[in-house]
Amino acid sequence: MTRRALGAACVELVRGDITRENVEAIVNAANSTLLGGGGVDGAIHRAGGPEILEDCRRVSAEQGPLPPGEAVLTTAGRLPCRHVIHTVGPVWRGGGAGEAEILARCYISSLTLAASHGLSSIAFPSISTGAFGYPVDLAAGVALAAVRDVLLKSGGSVSRVRFVLFSESDLASYAAALDAL
Repeated sequence: MTRRALGAACVELVRGDITRENVEAIVNAANSTLLGGGGVDGAIHRAGGPEILEDCRRVSAEQGPLPPGEAVLTTAGRLPCRHVIHTVGPVWRGGGAGEAEILARCYISSLTLAASHGLSSIAFPSISTGAFGYPVDLAAGVALAAVRDVLLKSGGSVSRVRFVLFSESDLASYAAALDAL
């Protein structure tokens, strides 16, 4: 595990399975329908059970599709965390279509939502780097800079942010980006 203090908060980098994280909320790299999918989204829905899908259907019925960069909170079902924060990352289109700004908003929106619910710990996957094709090296820098900015400026309740990464190469990319902050 890599750990770094950012103001009063701590950022951690680990390789692992986000569905096993013992934090107050995990973040789901969702699609705009919130109805489950592949990758992290599918794993969270499978591990958490039908309660998450039911809650996602309720949220979707109330507000429609979730726009990229926004976030909503649901139950965590059978997961060890209390909540799932769903956010929709950008599809990589080469970097000239506002992808970095949308990706940063995913992290900012998720942290803001967590703080508004008084949560102190949150775990993120590497948003948009799977099926949405965002290059991990670029995504890591955007993600960590956005988290740093929120943690240093907000003074909110979130005191621990963990990035749970799928592979050793993803972990190395995030470690390099954290070192570059």
